[in-house]
Amino acid sequence: EKNNQIELTDKGIENLSTGNDDTNFFIMPDLSTELKKIEDKKLDINLEVEEKEKVYKDFSIKSERIHTLNQLLKAYTLFEKDIEYVVMDNKVKIVDEQTGRIMDGRRYSDGLHQAIEAKENVKIEDATQTFASVTLQNYFRMYHKLSGMTGTAITEAGEFWDIYKLDVMEIPTNKPIARKDSNDLVYKTKREKYNAVIDHVSRLSAEGRPVLIGTTSVEISELLGRMLNIKKIKHNVLNAKLHKKEADIVSEAGKAGIVTIATNMAGRGTDIKISESVKESGGLAIIGTERHDSRRVDRQLRGRSGRQGDPGSSQFYVSLEDNLMRLFGSDRVAKFMDKLGLEEGEVIEHSMMTKTIERAQKKVEENNFGIRKRLLEYDDVMNSQREIIYKRRKHALAGDRLKVDIANMIYDTTELIVDNNKINNNHKEFEFDVIRFFSIGSEFNSEEFEKNEREEIVFKTYKSAYDHYKQKTKLNTEKVFPVIKNVYENPSNNFERIVVPFTDGKKTLNVVSNLKEAYDSKGKTLINDFEKNISLAIIDESWKNHLRKMDELKQSVQLAVHEQKDPLVIYKFEAYKLFESMLNEINTEIISFLFKGELPSQNPGQIREDRKIRRQQKLNLSKQEIPNTDQLASINRKVGQSVSNTDTQVETVVREKKKIGRNEKVTVRNISTAEEKVVKYKVAENLIKNGDWILTND
Repeated sequence: EKNNQIELTDKGIENLSTGNDDTNFFIMPDLSTELKKIEDKKLDINLEVEEKEKVYKDFSIKSERIHTLNQLLKAYTLFEKDIEYVVMDNKVKIVDEQTGRIMDGRRYSDGLHQAIEAKENVKIEDATQTFASVTLQNYFRMYHKLSGMTGTAITEAGEFWDIYKLDVMEIPTNKPIARKDSNDLVYKTKREKYNAVIDHVSRLSAEGRPVLIGTTSVEISELLGRMLNIKKIKHNVLNAKLHKKEADIVSEAGKAGIVTIATNMAGRGTDIKISESVKESGGLAIIGTERHDSRRVDRQLRGRSGRQGDPGSSQFYVSLEDNLMRLFGSDRVAKFMDKLGLEEGEVIEHSMMTKTIERAQKKVEENNFGIRKRLLEYDDVMNSQREIIYKRRKHALAGDRLKVDIANMIYDTTELIVDNNKINNNHKEFEFDVIRFFSIGSEFNSEEFEKNEREEIVFKTYKSAYDHYKQKTKLNTEKVFPVIKNVYENPSNNFERIVVPFTDGKKTLNVVSNLKEAYDSKGKTLINDFEKNISLAIIDESWKNHLRKMDELKQSVQLAVHEQKDPLVIYKFEAYKLFESMLNEINTEIISFLFKGELPSQNPGQIREDRKIRRQQKLNLSKQEIPNTDQLASINRKVGQSVSNTDTQVETVVREKKKIGRNEKVTVRNISTAEEKVVKYKVAENLIKNGDWILTND
């Protein structure tokens, strides 16, 4: 429960397997052992393959079954309604544990959200697919200059230094704090604690003081609301279910005698204003019904009172049944209270108790910091991959260095083909791969392929493929220009942007291009747009699938702990292999489409207007509705599913950015002699176009 994880015991597995013929229904098979048993049987090769397939299938089914069961157990045991989530409009909505607000549009990953939906008997929605992800820590690290200001940073000074290398400086208050902070009142049970809270609130309200009651969950706020109703004390409740009335409730909270119940006051009470008469009666009274896991949230609640030197008071109520005390509190407190022989309703108020509670909070903070730091270590692996992919994506969006990237992709694909087949001197497969990816014949016969060195084969194959691509691009430009000219010079066509279909025989890509620019460049900009769009579409699709695989990998490597291995080390090794595989996949898919991509016909009727810009509509988007760059890209770029489905329209959204400097220094390498030299980018472009050089760093 401390780490929010569950594990089935042997007794639990035995109990769940009752009634099943298979006693190992919820036990994962040992793959290596099972495969060894099959190999020892010395079966016919086809029969052996069948038997191994059965083992793999059984492993896959059981893995999915156990994962589903674990998520359901988590949903039923660790996630409570009105605490971690609420059910509104027949949907499960996550509650932010720090602020108590509903996190619209957010869903738990890895099937957990569906498990909670099944538990609450609401509609089970499809699992979400991640297009881009980054931890908050790495997101903040993207900024060159980083700073912040808050009233409660001093408790997290260590974390700020460890993660961001930022010092925390404490600034004295403008006016001395006049608020009276009392020691915690400790009770044995929650029932005694809540009764004491209600009695205290009744007294304060009768004195004409405004009262703010802080709770840790929606459930407790509603319970206290019912108890105040029994006492006939008027009050307002502010929680995740009533967050839309927040401004009205907060504006009333500082008036004399008003009682406000609020979940997790982080950032909520800054607008509480108190009158002179309220100041005279003692100011705003803060009642905390439970110590939060983090001292910062408690300090933020206390900080709602006594602002700018105003009078006020704060009092926290704690019971031994609270989660904090139950999980992290010292057993000495319970033993100490038992020795005193306290009767029901009796309370302990002592500085020792307050310090014990603060020590428990420190334990929780250290535990949570450990979890966050571990998560960051995993994301650091992703971050290096993210930077490489986003750089390639940026090149495709801007288009300035795309020609260089395409030349490098052709070279990388050539190396991959040669390396895969040269080891076994498999000339037949080599020929097949060259035709499959480059749509050209091999430069080598079987004898030459075996005799020649790897570098010679790579050089000649790359040269042949690159020359073929340049020739193909030139032919496509010549093929499309007469059609563009016909459309542009037709007075009845008042088009600004046009949609032109390209196909590789399997998929169709509709490319959006500026008609005038395509006409002025004699079709070259259209071919450039085609290269941009196919690169973006494949990079995005591959990255999306890679994120899913990385999530699965993160889950599976945790089992390495049972082998006395560090899961993070295994994760780094496997993540590198996955990333390398994804880059190869991106290269081969882009190259394959570029080499095979053709215009279906030279019929001007194939080219149509991009109707999305015929009328400029005034958009009225709220802050939450404005999509980010990745969302825009995913909306506007998709590859068609088949030749018959030609409605897919691809359009890039490019933000204005600084152009890549033509005088920027880059390193190029000669593919035949391996000579490297540092030259200006404008020189490198010409060298790469000749087909003898490639870029080694970008």
